[in-house]
Amino acid sequence: MNQLFRIVVFVAVLVAGTISLKAADSSVKIQLDTNKSGPRAVESRTEQAIMRDYGTAWTMMARALEFNTIEPLEGSFVGAARTWLNDSVAGQQRAGLTSNYREQNHKLRVLFYAPEGDVIELRDTADFQLQIMDGAKVIYSEHVVRHYTVLMTPGADRWIVRQLQAHPEF
Repeated sequence: MNQLFRIVVFVAVLVAGTISLKAADSSVKIQLDTNKSGPRAVESRTEQAIMRDYGTAWTMMARALEFNTIEPLEGSFVGAARTWLNDSVAGQQRAGLTSNYREQNHKLRVLFYAPEGDVIELRDTADFQLQIMDGAKVIYSEHVVRHYTVLMTPGADRWIVRQLQAHPEF
């Protein structure tokens, strides 16, 4: 009975996560400026994939921090970015807090696109509403503009975030 209950709860969470994930995807807006990319030009299909996959990565990061679980990070983040996010989730769990990233807007600019097409460096000016929650209670809310340096590499079926490093300004 206990195992059946766990399976039912898991499926319910999975279905609820899928429904809310679709809603969250539409709230992440991405703009990409490829005018100064080099030494290789960014192809149209690559541009579309970067925008899609970077938006998905932020949606997954928001889910991980909202529900204090690292599972949504699987497939979108590796390396230093994954370590940083795992540590962030663990810190929230220890503090008994969660974070909500809402109304996300990202203005990406390509700084470098490798000749082989195996790495792209971006600058992101992220604009979002951040809420820190203690249970259902908002204990902190702020409109945030944050700058990130991002390294992405292609995976089997998507672009993956390898580094997501915040900077005070560019």
